[in-house]
Amino acid sequence: MNLWHPDSGCDPRCLPVETPRVGAVRFAARLAGAFGVLLLFVIIPKRAALVQAVSRALLAVLGVKLRVRGKLRPGLLVANHISWADIVVLMALDGRVRLVAKTEVGRWPLIGSLARRRRAIFIDRSAPRALPGSVAQATAALRAGDTVAVFPEATTSCGFCPTPVRPAFFQAALDAGVAVTPVTLAFTTAGEPSSVAAFVGVDTLVSSIARIARSRGVELTVTVAGRLFPEVGADRRALARAAGAAFGTARTHRGRVSVIPTRDISRIPVPLAA
Repeated sequence: MNLWHPDSGCDPRCLPVETPRVGAVRFAARLAGAFGVLLLFVIIPKRAALVQAVSRALLAVLGVKLRVRGKLRPGLLVANHISWADIVVLMALDGRVRLVAKTEVGRWPLIGSLARRRRAIFIDRSAPRALPGSVAQATAALRAGDTVAVFPEATTSCGFCPTPVRPAFFQAALDAGVAVTPVTLAFTTAGEPSSVAAFVGVDTLVSSIARIARSRGVELTVTVAGRLFPEVGADRRALARAAGAAFGTARTHRGRVSVIPTRDISRIPVPLAA
């Protein structure tokens, strides 16, 4: 049994009962396309622009339109956590990003292979004493100029249930002397707030991919908040509270969607020469 197992409180009841669906032919085409793109993840070189392009391609073949408000900056990225798709989204925005992920992700088919090749920093949730070592890895990566992304809620949620923001990895930003950028992810279906992409309860990777591929009109809005520049002697818990406040301000709530200016980057080509 895990000694450290964060729980968002979400369960299968948080998943949508029904969503607008595509036809059987398009559904099958999306699944086939997703499988093909996942295979590309395994064989492509480590070039950041290729990783970014293939990540966007995976979202596109699954029918997910990606909209972005703001621009990612180097340093520590902290994002709320809804789905396995969050990992793909961050790579779609920055092909150079190094992700902090639980060790189970490293064992996932195809996605786990990609995470290892992208030098992910893994957390063993069954060994809480190993956490400082993982934070030290993130600190070293930040000092080396890498951009590191972490999901400080430490577990996935439906996107509506409040989930505590854990402060551990904010210490890496303090020790490395870099800024923290909060990033909020919010999914909608046909313009309405949706948990269609949530990866909670007894959900499996295959069932989650299938649910997204079956749904019509899925959009993901990524809101990049202003960077947090910690002062000397700042406290990681204060940083965590500030990031949590940023998530709460930008998060989509049940029954309404925050009206924010965004740009649709689904069809913007990635410069492969980068």
